[in-house]
Amino acid sequence: MSDTKARTAEQIEADIAATRARLASTVDELVDRAHPRNVARREVEKAKAQVFDERGQLRTQKIVAVGGAAVGVIALLLLIRRLVGRR
Repeated sequence: MSDTKARTAEQIEADIAATRARLASTVDELVDRAHPRNVARREVEKAKAQVFDERGQLRTQKIVAVGGAAVGVIALLLLIRRLVGRR
């Protein structure tokens, strides 16, 4: 601190109490954010945001892209299975 005035014991105690309150609030917030239920809720919200837009409408382009990719992967796996089965 660059304050040149001497502080009283009461001022120092008030500063410590304020710092302690801020620290307690920060710890409480971190505990709340790290709680498994809250982490799971945030992940579900992220997943929903990938499928639904701000108005609650389905993002059909994303669904089609993901569906197409899934079909492609399944077709590739079936092709590999068929090629390996011939040997």
